Amino acid sequence: MATSRNQEREAREARDRLALYNARTSVHAHQVTRRRRDNIIAGLAALVVIGLAAGAQIFYFSGGPGTPVATPSATATPEAEEGENVGAVPDADTAEARTWTGELTLNDIPLGISLDGAAAPQAVASLIGDIQNGYLVGKTCHRLVDNEGFKVLQCGSVDGTGASDPSYSFGPIENAPADNIYPTATIAMARAGDDAYSNGHQFFIVFGDTTIPSDSAGGYTVVGTVTSGLDALQAGIVSGGITGGVPDGPPVVPTTITAATIQ
Repeated sequence: MATSRNQEREAREARDRLALYNARTSVHAHQVTRRRRDNIIAGLAALVVIGLAAGAQIFYFSGGPGTPVATPSATATPEAEEGENVGAVPDADTAEARTWTGELTLNDIPLGISLDGAAAPQAVASLIGDIQNGYLVGKTCHRLVDNEGFKVLQCGSVDGTGASDPSYSFGPIENAPADNIYPTATIAMARAGDDAYSNGHQFFIVFGDTTIPSDSAGGYTVVGTVTSGLDALQAGIVSGGITGGVPDGPPVVPTTITAATIQ
């Protein structure tokens, strides 16, 4: 009888322990679930608050009473871009795609000239303009080069030193010889190295076959030829030599463009 009672008590205690364990497990699971739900709700609430704040800020600074007054930002002063004419460069149509004839007088030496408006319209238009508006008269020929294979007289500098006019330049290069050879009597435009849009008022007269290698921009624009007076130029100016006895420099005989006509 005693044994039976002990067994019943043990069974009852076991049931009680199992019931307590199940109850604790249920409470713990409920707590975990509640904490997870509370965290999710809190996270969503935070996102809503952040979104509302951001939206209010955007509205305030873009469309509401706090819209800032627009102010211009500082920018660099634009300069002439590569491939762009500078100054009052005549339209290439001025050359009329025809041959122009005229005369340049250097000191007392008249040179007959012929300009090819079809082959080099932009450069010829510029040179015509310089003749017609009187720019060339009074300008000097500041550079004489008399080397083997390089024989030129360069004229038209804005100040007689070889300086170019910073307010006037144009391009592109036109009618440059493919073989880099500029025959005797050629008239061509001077320019800065490696810059096809640095043609200006300066030109050079070739008094002996001359080779000028092309640079990264190309060759030099041939505008026409000297048709008469080249022998007199050689005798009256070139033969006087170069200042300092060097092969490239100012001519010993000071040389000025005293007259210029074109038709």
